[in-house]
Amino acid sequence: MDTHFDQSTDNVASVESTDPPPRMTKQQILTLLSMASVNFSSMICYSILGPFFPNEAVKKGASQTIVGLIFGCYAVSNLIGSLILGRYIVQIGAKFMLVTGLFVSSFCTILFGLLDRVPAGNAFITLCFVVRSIDAVGFAAAMTSTFAMTAKIFPNNVATVLGSLEMFTGLGLILGPPVGGWFYQSFGYEVPFMLLGCFLFIMVPFNIYVLPTIEADPSQDSFFRLLSHVKIVLICYVIFTLSAGLGFLDATLSLFAMEEFGLSPGYVGLILLGLSLPYCLASPLLGYFTDKYPATRSWFMVIGGIATATGFCLLGPLPLLHIQRRLWLMILMLGVIGFSLGMTAIPTFPEIIAHAYDHGFDEGLSTLGMVSGLFGAVWSLGMFYGPVVGGLITQYLCFEWAAAVQGGLAFLAAFLLAVHYICKPPQQQSILEDSQHRDESTPLLIE
Repeated sequence: MDTHFDQSTDNVASVESTDPPPRMTKQQILTLLSMASVNFSSMICYSILGPFFPNEAVKKGASQTIVGLIFGCYAVSNLIGSLILGRYIVQIGAKFMLVTGLFVSSFCTILFGLLDRVPAGNAFITLCFVVRSIDAVGFAAAMTSTFAMTAKIFPNNVATVLGSLEMFTGLGLILGPPVGGWFYQSFGYEVPFMLLGCFLFIMVPFNIYVLPTIEADPSQDSFFRLLSHVKIVLICYVIFTLSAGLGFLDATLSLFAMEEFGLSPGYVGLILLGLSLPYCLASPLLGYFTDKYPATRSWFMVIGGIATATGFCLLGPLPLLHIQRRLWLMILMLGVIGFSLGMTAIPTFPEIIAHAYDHGFDEGLSTLGMVSGLFGAVWSLGMFYGPVVGGLITQYLCFEWAAAVQGGLAFLAAFLLAVHYICKPPQQQSILEDSQHRDESTPLLIE
């Protein structure tokens, strides 16, 4: 089953109509399921490490800083892979890129599960870096192509569809920590990686069968032209602060919860539900709302950034506040961070796309690939900064101050973005309003 989408779909005009949108075909439904499976399987394999790997790595001779670097190297490789693959997605082929990325990730996940048999010390640490780096390139290939294909097939409902797909991303984040922690406690280090690696491998033939082939022409645009726009740079900084905060929590929260509250890896996994569950539930609603009212996207990012900053400052909590540590407060702040992450993250991708199209970028797969690659690269940069710098601050100061630094980054992003939108020329607001009316009259899918 192989459906072709060509460049002509980019130029289909919106027509005012009161008729309801056409029902999705079987091929379109299967494509959505395919993309949802990629989001779910990729994120569950990523999030499984949080509850137990930092502790396991410490037993193998790694310091808190080295643990942060192991998490961080994943982000660096993902950054490089996202930029290269996003730039050449047309030449490589979106479908081929996605399927190959899934295969690489499945192999590396299984291989990572065998590292407990490696002797402690430099051998274990080196192999952790190598396997995680290769896995990151596979992840970059899968996610870059998924984002680009989603925006290509659903051009006027990007936030709605991405918000719905992020529900599966959130589900992967939800199930990864508790499932990983439970399997680790019950069966040891290897079993969680073996099961999830095999699950990823099963996704390969499924996606080969159901994914459409998208044909497009290469574009002459570049990342440098994208980054010449102040609005895009500010949105990229917002994305950076979000991923830095998540990376920081991945590398440090489990050890802090175990030491401060005496929790087991299984309970740490359950606590992380406080972060991922609000994100999972809120994303589809936030995506639909920001697609229906595009002018709200900007202030969703600002308000979400302020809420994220508040959550991180109270997570420890910040020593200057003289608030006693409480488990319920930590779980509550994780919920605030999870919801505010959805408020801030969901509008970023469609905002960059809309701004690029408004400023003369080709409305095709090449531009979507670059935007997707830029998004993945900036996200990965934050995922490197968060564990590494957060790990260093935690090691030499404490978790509370490290969390406060992450909150400060989020507040700065919200402040800069608010200043930009306040100073924005009024003509740009009319562009957003025109986009709103056009989107509301366009069917969900363009065939």
